[in-house]
Amino acid sequence: MKKITKETYLNWYEEMLFWRKFEDKLAQVYIQQKVRGFLHLYNGQEAILAGSLHAMDLSKDKMITAYRNHVQPIGMGVDPKRVMAELYGKGTGTSQGLGGSMHIFSKEKGFYGGHGIVGGQIPLGAGMAFGDKYNKTGAVTLCYFGDGAARQGSLHETFNMAMLWKLPVVFCVENNGYAMGTSVARTANHEDIWKLGLGYEMPCGPVDAMNPVAVAEAMDEAIERARRGDGPTFLELKTYRYRGHSMSDAQHYRTKDEVAEYQKIDPITQVKEVILEKGYATEEEIDEMGKNVKKRVAECEKFAEESPFPDVNVMYDVVYDQEDYPFIPHRL
Repeated sequence: MKKITKETYLNWYEEMLFWRKFEDKLAQVYIQQKVRGFLHLYNGQEAILAGSLHAMDLSKDKMITAYRNHVQPIGMGVDPKRVMAELYGKGTGTSQGLGGSMHIFSKEKGFYGGHGIVGGQIPLGAGMAFGDKYNKTGAVTLCYFGDGAARQGSLHETFNMAMLWKLPVVFCVENNGYAMGTSVARTANHEDIWKLGLGYEMPCGPVDAMNPVAVAEAMDEAIERARRGDGPTFLELKTYRYRGHSMSDAQHYRTKDEVAEYQKIDPITQVKEVILEKGYATEEEIDEMGKNVKKRVAECEKFAEESPFPDVNVMYDVVYDQEDYPFIPHRL
């Protein structure tokens, strides 16, 4: 694995803080009805992305996930201004405002969504990996889904085929404990989701996903296994979300005290503590990083606010309307 250095920790801190503040701003503008529809935030789960990115080869590896998908494309290299503009429904967004919160997408940067169907991305992730194996690209696909999606039948079909064909894919369940609002303990007769991999003899195990180092180490091993041609791995990334399932979630299923306990092991705080303990930066330098993050978020908001909505004709340009439509290319 690439060495975890001072620069790694400083980058982790600033980027995770930016992702957190970026989404905090989204929560604010959502209340102002500038962002419409659903809004699912990643607060508390940032160590998963930070650790994953450290282990990936961003020149060729791919990522696919569910609808809690705003910060992942930013980490993959998508301009955060365009991500925020997409949430605003603006023409400068990643999908010209047509995708919105749940469907951020960037083929250029290897980020393939953003999928609203629970578990729908699991077979798609395996399909992407099949394409890379067939074309001998050497790329690995990281396929993320929530603990609720782990109960979908498509997961089992996909696991079976992925192992049979030794596909270069890492399946990652982001277990934040509650799916939409039902605890893991109430959805099955066991709470160790990673054990689902045992039935397919797939390498699997739990990971402390509040710690980016633990995530990076587990991801590196899984990615290298896939790249060697040895097939998939199934990781249960044990994490916690500080906000509700979506902005409309009243969170009656848990207490404020429980959330407060998990905030004591906040991944951003953990990284900050290491930085201070090892003398990688002073409190003043960390404060300066915070100011820079605040400025970056403000720039994203300004860009989204000032961007135009897409022309109404865009809706028609991406829809086929002729009888021989399979042979007519999109105009966009």
